[in-house]
Parts: sequence; structure tokens; C-alpha cells
Amino acid sequence: MVGPSINSRNVPLKFLCSYGGKIIPRHTDGKLRYYGGETRVLSVHRCISFAELMVKLGEMCGASVSLRCQLPSEDLDALVSITCDEDLANLIEEYDHAATPSSSLKIRAFLLPPKSTKLKLVSPPPSISSTSSTNTTISNHDATSPESSFCSTSASIG
Repeated sequence: MVGPSINSRNVPLKFLCSYGGKIIPRHTDGKLRYYGGETRVLSVHRCISFAELMVKLGEMCGASVSLRCQLPSEDLDALVSITCDEDLANLIEEYDHAATPSSSLKIRAFLLPPKSTKLKLVSPPPSISSTSSTNTTISNHDATSPESSFCSTSASIG
């Protein structure tokens, strides 16, 4: 297996993280580009776990996020979802292979709101737990709306 040299294991990983904007086609040639939002650099140790990375990314942008990355040889139309330690290790390996001996590449990362297909309620709000009749309290709440699912996930980072 060809991997990073012993010296590169001490080199931190740098993520170029964009969030809050959108991927749109350029007017001139239709090639996709990222527009708006914020872009920041995050430097982490190479042995970081996926869970630790997600905590750092969430702290950086103030909300829970899902992570999608651009491979070194691909355009923005082929972003890869990073969802576990194995995905992260494969991504790092791709960037290590694309880097030159004298310089490393920054991993291009896009932080998106998590998919809200399943909403996990960690604990009931105080108004629900203090009442004996929860049917009328919950019946008007639409847990599938983007606003409610994003607020509930962003509140878990504090």
C-alpha cells in the first residue's frame, strides 16, 4: 500500500470549509461554483475520528452539519458524503495521493444542514413533560418542517 510518508503523518489536515451559501452554475460556462456564505480553514490532527471532526465542524458554524467533500480530481457536481471513520480515512488517502511531496492540499469541505428525514427528540420540552395531556400540545407541531428540524439539531451543539 502506498501511503503518506512518516513525516507527513505529523502534518495536520487542513479543511477549507464552506457553509451558509449554495452551489450554483456560473453564468459564463455553467460550471458549478460555491456562492455566498462563509469559508474558513480548519486544521486538525490526522488521527482525528469522524465523530471528533463533526463536533469541531459543528462548533465552527454553530449548528449540527452533514459533511460533503470534493475529491481532488473532481468538480463540485461529484461531492462525496463523509459519514464514518472509513469515509474520512478514504478521503484523506485520496488527498495524500494527489499532494506533491513539497506541499499538501486543503480538503474542500461543504457543511450542509443535516438531512431531516428522521427527527430524534432527546428529551421532551418542559411544557410537554409538565402537562398530563400531551395530545393537544404536540398535535400542532410539524416536526418535518425545515425550521423545526434545523432548530432542534442546532440546539444540541451548545
